[in-house]
Amino acid sequence: MENREYSFETRLLHNRHKIDPNTGAVSVAIQHASTFHQFDIDHLGKYDYSRSSNPTRNALEEVIAELEGGTNGFAFSSGIAAISTAFLLLSSGDHVVISEDVYGGTYRLITEVLSRYGIDYSFVDMTDLIQVKQAIKPNTKVFYVETPSNPLLKVTDIKAVSKLAKENNALTFVDNTFLTPALQKPLELGADVVLHSATKFLSGHSDVVAGLAVVKDEKLAKRLGFLQNSFGAILGVQDAWLVLRGLKTLYVRLEQSQKSAILLAEFLQGHPLIDKVYYPALESHPQHQLQKNQAEGPGAVLSFELANEDALRSFVSNVKFPVFAVSLGSVESILSYPTKMSHAAMPKAEREKRGIKNSLLRLSVGLENPNDLIKDFSQAFQHVQDRQFIYHGGESQ
Repeated sequence: MENREYSFETRLLHNRHKIDPNTGAVSVAIQHASTFHQFDIDHLGKYDYSRSSNPTRNALEEVIAELEGGTNGFAFSSGIAAISTAFLLLSSGDHVVISEDVYGGTYRLITEVLSRYGIDYSFVDMTDLIQVKQAIKPNTKVFYVETPSNPLLKVTDIKAVSKLAKENNALTFVDNTFLTPALQKPLELGADVVLHSATKFLSGHSDVVAGLAVVKDEKLAKRLGFLQNSFGAILGVQDAWLVLRGLKTLYVRLEQSQKSAILLAEFLQGHPLIDKVYYPALESHPQHQLQKNQAEGPGAVLSFELANEDALRSFVSNVKFPVFAVSLGSVESILSYPTKMSHAAMPKAEREKRGIKNSLLRLSVGLENPNDLIKDFSQAFQHVQDRQFIYHGGESQ
């Protein structure tokens, strides 16, 4: 079913996997088989062993490829498995230019694993193209972009970095987890590989761990497909089905969460207890206009700083609605503490150098009524204020 002329939200529901051609079922079949009978010794079928290929996983891979505007999709057992497998495109002696405030798991992979295999790296502020150019070496093979970045929501010009990469015969990887293809299409902006933690917005219900990669070049697809089969960190069929189910509501979930996130960001920006809010929708954000130019929206993740760690601890202890947890992109709001969660793998000195303070919280806004979230935050802030008053009052006596 060719449906490129239809809107994104319609294509989430109406694609070639809408109806099972054999049964008419309106849900993709979960094929648990690990191996497949071959009917002809000289002409093997499309499926032989489920590590190499599986009908349920293939359905998800085809859907995400179409949504991202790519030729081939690949489903992995986690987001970091997708990222790790993509990095296997490199060889010993190659060099990577990478966003400095990248997800902590990616930082750990680069600094503690790939470095052991002779792969060099340079962390740079990807919002500064001069820094990016200065980091390029003769052996640079990948530009790794996370935009908006985690957790400081910095926005990188995907088109400009991709152009630099092509001029240097290198690939551009873009982690599109925060925005998804509903809001940002990196391949259309020149990227070569798009990566997702599908655990987050794509599945959207905090009930599956999954990773996805999409490419637009057939030769690159063959290389990545070879690595997926060789490395074997594939997504199980039950999890593939859960991601497919979650995708059907991606647009409405993200649209509602984004609307609420804008209201929350404006509320936080005007609150006296908040030192700084990181969110591309705000006009005060340094890459506000760039985000508007290259994406359909700012997404539903924001970060904010309180005065100090004591204030943060008081706020977290008193806020009621958000789950205080690792992860993001779910139907429920999730409040995270990067210092001890997403970026715990990053040494303190490196976190501080990047501006990831002990007073920083990251918020993934869910589907709750935003007014209820604001009321909840307000009462938690009141506790912070009361505590500070008592503390300062006691100190002055």
